[in-house]
Amino acid sequence: MTRYILPDLRFDYGALEPHIQGAIMELHHDKHHRAYVEGANKAIQQLQEMRGRGDFERIGAIERALAFHVSGHVLHSMFWQNLSPDGGGEPDGALAQAIRRDFGSFDAFKLQLIKVASTIMGSGWAALVWDPVSRRLGTTQIHDHQSEITQAGVPLMVLDAWEHAYYLQYRNEKDKFFQAIWNVWDWEDVADRFQAVQRLDLRLADTAEDLVSQSAPHPVL
Repeated sequence: MTRYILPDLRFDYGALEPHIQGAIMELHHDKHHRAYVEGANKAIQQLQEMRGRGDFERIGAIERALAFHVSGHVLHSMFWQNLSPDGGGEPDGALAQAIRRDFGSFDAFKLQLIKVASTIMGSGWAALVWDPVSRRLGTTQIHDHQSEITQAGVPLMVLDAWEHAYYLQYRNEKDKFFQAIWNVWDWEDVADRFQAVQRLDLRLADTAEDLVSQSAPHPVL
Protein backbone atom coordinates (compact mmCIF):
# COMPACT_ATOMS: atom_id res chain seq x y z
CA MET A 1 0.00 0.00 0.00
CA THR A 2 0.99 3.64 -0.39
CA ARG A 3 3.20 5.34 2.18
CA TYR A 4 3.03 9.13 2.04
CA ILE A 5 6.15 11.26 2.59
CA LEU A 6 6.73 14.89 3.51
CA PRO A 7 8.29 16.70 0.52
CA ASP A 8 11.18 19.10 1.03
CA LEU A 9 10.55 22.77 0.34
CA ARG A 10 12.15 24.05 -2.85
CA PHE A 11 13.39 27.16 -1.04
CA ASP A 12 14.63 28.22 2.40
CA TYR A 13 12.11 28.99 5.14
CA GLY A 14 12.85 32.72 4.98
CA ALA A 15 12.91 32.98 1.18
CA LEU A 16 9.35 34.35 0.97
CA GLU A 17 9.91 37.19 3.44
CA PRO A 18 8.64 39.82 4.06
CA HIS A 19 5.39 38.42 2.69
CA ILE A 20 5.51 35.17 4.70
CA GLN A 21 7.86 34.95 7.68
CA GLY A 22 10.36 32.12 7.89
CA ALA A 23 9.01 31.12 11.32
CA ILE A 24 5.58 30.55 9.79
CA MET A 25 6.99 28.49 6.93
CA GLU A 26 9.02 26.30 9.30
CA LEU A 27 6.06 25.68 11.63
CA HIS A 28 3.63 25.22 8.74
CA HIS A 29 5.78 22.74 6.82
CA ASP A 30 7.60 20.86 9.57
CA LYS A 31 4.73 20.58 12.07
CA HIS A 32 1.34 20.99 10.43
CA HIS A 33 2.07 19.37 7.06
CA ARG A 34 4.03 16.59 8.75
CA ALA A 35 1.03 15.85 10.98
CA TYR A 36 -1.16 15.26 7.92
CA VAL A 37 1.41 12.89 6.43
CA GLU A 38 1.62 10.94 9.66
CA GLY A 39 -2.17 10.89 9.97
CA ALA A 40 -2.52 9.58 6.41
CA ASN A 41 -0.01 6.80 7.00
CA LYS A 42 -1.72 5.84 10.26
CA ALA A 43 -5.07 5.59 8.47
CA ILE A 44 -3.50 3.47 5.70
CA GLN A 45 -2.06 1.10 8.32
CA GLN A 46 -5.41 0.82 10.07
CA LEU A 47 -7.15 0.10 6.77
CA GLN A 48 -4.61 -2.61 5.97
CA GLU A 49 -5.11 -4.20 9.39
CA MET A 50 -8.89 -4.15 8.90
CA ARG A 51 -8.53 -5.92 5.56
CA GLY A 52 -6.33 -8.54 7.15
CA ARG A 53 -8.92 -9.25 9.84
CA GLY A 54 -11.86 -9.01 7.46
CA ASP A 55 -13.48 -6.70 10.01
CA PHE A 56 -14.76 -3.43 8.50
CA GLU A 57 -16.79 -2.19 11.47
CA ARG A 58 -14.84 1.10 11.61
CA ILE A 59 -14.45 1.58 7.85
CA GLY A 60 -16.46 4.83 7.82
CA ALA A 61 -14.28 6.53 10.43
CA ILE A 62 -11.06 5.30 8.82
CA GLU A 63 -12.13 6.45 5.35
CA ARG A 64 -12.99 9.92 6.72
CA ALA A 65 -9.64 10.17 8.48
CA LEU A 66 -7.82 9.03 5.34
CA ALA A 67 -9.64 11.59 3.18
CA PHE A 68 -8.91 14.40 5.65
CA HIS A 69 -5.20 13.69 6.06
CA VAL A 70 -4.42 12.78 2.44
CA SER A 71 -6.28 15.84 1.20
CA GLY A 72 -4.32 18.00 3.65
CA HIS A 73 -1.10 16.44 2.39
CA VAL A 74 -2.01 17.01 -1.27
CA LEU A 75 -3.13 20.61 -0.75
CA HIS A 76 -0.03 21.56 1.25
CA SER A 77 2.28 19.87 -1.28
CA MET A 78 0.65 21.87 -4.07
CA PHE A 79 0.73 25.08 -2.01
CA TRP A 80 4.52 24.88 -1.57
CA GLN A 81 4.96 24.34 -5.32
CA ASN A 82 2.61 27.22 -6.12
CA LEU A 83 4.96 29.61 -4.28
CA SER A 84 8.33 31.04 -5.29
CA PRO A 85 10.72 33.73 -4.01
CA ASP A 86 10.85 34.91 -7.65
CA GLY A 87 7.07 34.88 -8.06
CA GLY A 88 4.44 37.57 -8.23
CA GLY A 89 3.24 39.72 -11.07
CA GLU A 90 0.78 38.21 -13.54
CA PRO A 91 0.80 35.06 -15.66
CA ASP A 92 1.18 35.14 -19.42
CA GLY A 93 0.46 32.83 -22.33
CA ALA A 94 -2.43 30.36 -22.35
CA LEU A 95 -3.11 30.68 -18.62
CA ALA A 96 -3.46 34.45 -18.86
CA GLN A 97 -5.80 34.12 -21.82
CA ALA A 98 -7.97 31.60 -19.98
CA ILE A 99 -8.15 33.83 -16.89
CA ARG A 100 -9.29 36.79 -19.03
CA ARG A 101 -11.83 34.59 -20.81
CA ASP A 102 -13.32 33.04 -17.66
CA PHE A 103 -13.06 35.93 -15.17
CA GLY A 104 -13.06 39.00 -17.43
CA SER A 105 -9.64 40.21 -16.28
CA PHE A 106 -6.75 39.28 -14.03
CA ASP A 107 -7.83 41.89 -11.47
CA ALA A 108 -11.33 40.38 -11.38
CA PHE A 109 -9.83 36.92 -10.79
CA LYS A 110 -7.60 38.24 -8.00
CA LEU A 111 -10.50 39.98 -6.30
CA GLN A 112 -12.67 36.87 -6.55
CA LEU A 113 -10.05 34.49 -5.10
CA ILE A 114 -9.29 36.84 -2.21
CA LYS A 115 -13.00 37.11 -1.43
CA VAL A 116 -13.36 33.33 -1.63
CA ALA A 117 -10.56 32.97 0.94
CA SER A 118 -11.72 35.71 3.28
CA THR A 119 -15.33 34.46 3.49
CA ILE A 120 -14.52 30.87 4.48
CA MET A 121 -16.33 30.07 7.71
CA GLY A 122 -13.81 28.31 9.91
CA SER A 123 -10.80 26.55 8.39
CA GLY A 124 -10.21 25.83 4.75
CA TRP A 125 -8.68 26.79 1.42
CA ALA A 126 -9.46 28.93 -1.59
CA ALA A 127 -8.54 27.43 -4.95
CA LEU A 128 -8.31 28.16 -8.63
CA VAL A 129 -9.77 25.05 -10.25
CA TRP A 130 -10.23 23.62 -13.72
CA ASP A 131 -13.60 22.05 -14.49
CA PRO A 132 -13.04 19.43 -17.20
CA VAL A 133 -16.79 19.18 -17.82
CA SER A 134 -17.33 22.83 -18.77
CA ARG A 135 -13.63 23.26 -19.66
CA ARG A 136 -13.51 26.51 -17.75
CA LEU A 137 -11.54 27.94 -14.84
CA GLY A 138 -13.33 28.77 -11.61
CA THR A 139 -12.75 29.28 -7.91
CA THR A 140 -13.98 27.28 -4.94
CA GLN A 141 -13.94 27.15 -1.17
CA ILE A 142 -12.53 23.96 0.31
CA HIS A 143 -13.75 23.66 3.89
CA ASP A 144 -11.21 21.90 6.09
CA HIS A 145 -9.43 19.87 3.37
CA GLN A 146 -11.98 18.23 1.17
CA SER A 147 -15.55 19.55 1.13
CA GLU A 148 -17.30 22.00 -1.23
CA ILE A 149 -15.18 21.33 -4.32
CA THR A 150 -17.05 20.39 -7.49
CA GLN A 151 -16.37 16.69 -7.92
CA ALA A 152 -14.82 17.01 -11.39
CA GLY A 153 -12.80 20.09 -10.43
CA VAL A 154 -9.00 19.91 -10.36
CA PRO A 155 -7.14 22.44 -8.18
CA LEU A 156 -4.36 24.33 -9.98
CA MET A 157 -3.51 26.93 -7.35
CA VAL A 158 -4.44 26.78 -3.65
CA LEU A 159 -4.44 29.39 -0.91
CA ASP A 160 -4.27 28.14 2.67
CA ALA A 161 -6.82 29.98 4.82
CA TRP A 162 -6.21 27.99 8.03
CA GLU A 163 -4.98 30.23 10.86
CA HIS A 164 -1.63 28.42 11.10
CA ALA A 165 -0.79 29.79 7.62
CA TYR A 166 -0.73 33.44 8.71
CA TYR A 167 -1.55 34.07 12.39
CA LEU A 168 2.01 34.43 13.72
CA GLN A 169 2.59 37.34 11.34
CA TYR A 170 -0.78 38.82 10.46
CA ARG A 171 -2.77 37.97 13.60
CA ASN A 172 -6.48 38.49 12.93
CA GLU A 173 -5.86 40.58 9.79
CA LYS A 174 -6.00 37.64 7.43
CA ASP A 175 -6.96 39.79 4.44
CA LYS A 176 -3.46 41.29 4.55
CA PHE A 177 -2.03 37.78 4.13
CA PHE A 178 -4.39 37.08 1.23
CA GLN A 179 -3.13 40.27 -0.43
CA ALA A 180 0.56 39.71 0.33
CA ILE A 181 0.69 36.22 -1.12
CA TRP A 182 0.19 37.60 -4.64
CA ASN A 183 3.83 38.70 -4.45
CA VAL A 184 5.03 35.08 -4.34
CA TRP A 185 2.73 33.08 -6.65
CA ASP A 186 4.76 30.92 -9.03
CA TRP A 187 2.81 31.42 -12.26
CA GLU A 188 5.07 29.04 -14.16
CA ASP A 189 4.00 26.24 -11.83
CA VAL A 190 0.32 27.13 -12.21
CA ALA A 191 0.69 27.38 -16.00
CA ASP A 192 2.32 23.94 -16.13
CA ARG A 193 -0.60 22.49 -14.17
CA PHE A 194 -3.06 24.24 -16.47
CA GLN A 195 -1.36 22.78 -19.54
CA ALA A 196 -1.33 19.28 -18.05
CA VAL A 197 -4.99 19.33 -17.03
CA GLN A 198 -6.10 20.10 -20.59
CA ARG A 199 -5.52 16.42 -21.34
CA LEU A 200 -7.99 15.27 -18.70
CA ASP A 201 -11.04 13.64 -20.26
CA LEU A 202 -13.66 12.23 -17.88
CA ARG A 203 -15.73 10.83 -20.75
CA LEU A 204 -18.66 13.05 -19.75
CA ALA A 205 -19.57 14.33 -23.20
CA ASP A 206 -22.83 16.23 -23.68
CA THR A 207 -23.16 17.14 -20.00
CA ALA A 208 -22.46 20.88 -20.34
CA GLU A 209 -22.82 23.63 -22.92
CA ASP A 210 -21.87 27.27 -23.35
CA LEU A 211 -24.64 29.76 -22.61
CA VAL A 212 -25.01 32.66 -25.03
CA SER A 213 -25.76 35.77 -22.99
CA GLN A 214 -28.48 38.12 -24.19
CA SER A 215 -26.82 40.97 -22.32
CA ALA A 216 -23.67 42.90 -23.12
CA PRO A 217 -20.63 40.65 -23.65
CA HIS A 218 -18.29 40.08 -20.71
CA PRO A 219 -15.28 42.38 -21.06
CA VAL A 220 -12.00 40.83 -22.08
CA LEU A 221 -9.08 43.04 -21.12
